[in-house]
Amino acid sequence: MSDIPSNKPYLIRALHQWCSDNGFTPFMAVFVDSTVEVPMEFIKNDEIVLNLSSEACHQLQIENDYISFQARFGGVPRKILVPVTHVLAIYARENGQGMSFPFDSTEIKDLTPKKAETSEIKSTKPSFLKIVK
Repeated sequence: MSDIPSNKPYLIRALHQWCSDNGFTPFMAVFVDSTVEVPMEFIKNDEIVLNLSSEACHQLQIENDYISFQARFGGVPRKILVPVTHVLAIYARENGQGMSFPFDSTEIKDLTPKKAETSEIKSTKPSFLKIVK
């Protein structure tokens, strides 16, 4: 069986569109490591929550491998780059509706250089998917 591309970037784009179409503010929770480019002073417990609304970010691109945009943090413009594998959730700020994604450390190992710290990352949630034959 050939490798099937991840549906995660498509779901992220769809939920971003749904939030925007319905007047909600799309928020994205991200696991942060050395491959993520975000302002480090806003990271808590290796995570950051980013506002993806058109008012908060500019030149937003949700590609299949990376999400990139420009945003101001404390009045300072910053370039943001997030691997899709590091997205933990996307949801509407106003009501919390959206989707969380299982954290898959094997995907992250494929993107990052091999380091002792990345080999120790483990999934904190068991998978809810089952193989059906």
